[in-house]
Amino acid sequence: MKLIRFGLAGAEKPGVATSEGMFDVSAFGEDFGEKFFETDGLARLEKWWSANGASAPKVAEGTRLGSPVTRPSKIICIGLNYADHARETNAAIPKEPIVFFKSTTALVGPNDNLVIPRNSVKTDWEVELAVVIGKKASYIDEKDAEEYIAGYCLHNDYSEREFQLERNGQWVKGKSNDTFAPLGPWLATKEEIKDVDNLRLWLTVNGKKYQDGTTANLIFKIPFLVSYLSQFMTLLPGDVISTGTPAGVGLGMNPQVYIKAGDVIELGIDGLGTSRQQAVEWTK
Repeated sequence: MKLIRFGLAGAEKPGVATSEGMFDVSAFGEDFGEKFFETDGLARLEKWWSANGASAPKVAEGTRLGSPVTRPSKIICIGLNYADHARETNAAIPKEPIVFFKSTTALVGPNDNLVIPRNSVKTDWEVELAVVIGKKASYIDEKDAEEYIAGYCLHNDYSEREFQLERNGQWVKGKSNDTFAPLGPWLATKEEIKDVDNLRLWLTVNGKKYQDGTTANLIFKIPFLVSYLSQFMTLLPGDVISTGTPAGVGLGMNPQVYIKAGDVIELGIDGLGTSRQQAVEWTK
């Protein structure tokens, strides 16, 4: 099953995407947030869809999509999780996952505009595979991690490199600006993705391909990451883990390339769809 949320920002409705289009499942009576996932919402929605899907209204083509999950308790990101990306940024291959947070206020829909932050000169892109947690996880074993995963999403982990790397402190400052976490177009449940360790992910800017990688090259695989993070914090249903980006970010170019107003960023992952953001200047 593929979950979507659609409509005006802040007033999204729940839906599903199928081979026949997108459908409104508001009559199911729940949005896709923590309570939905922790109460076996995916299984309940599947059952409801089997009984009621034929009468579900179709979502009009061109309707805005929001994040496929409501604002999670946290967005956890993994840095330098592809060896080629570590090399291009002159960083050492990590011996343990590099963990940082991204503010949940950065979350937007997959095709919403990217707002370049005030005073930014180094806004950068990062196509990433995101994992959505399906049930509360604390001190879990790697062998059990799969049962705690609800599904996967496409994520662009936008970064302001000056804020991140030159302004002291933790990376979160360069990761959390508004619109810096476009998620979706959909959440694909585990059953939709046959081999999460062999997905192509790519990104273009103004039609030029900068990133073209595969999740086969993840240094720390998804079950390990879920287990590892659960040793340090409780993962709640609906939480998002963004697993890192392959080579090809603007920071790694020679000379470096950063986003400017008017640029169009497009990205995708096998089975998780595509998204498109247009960069605009920050205004009051």
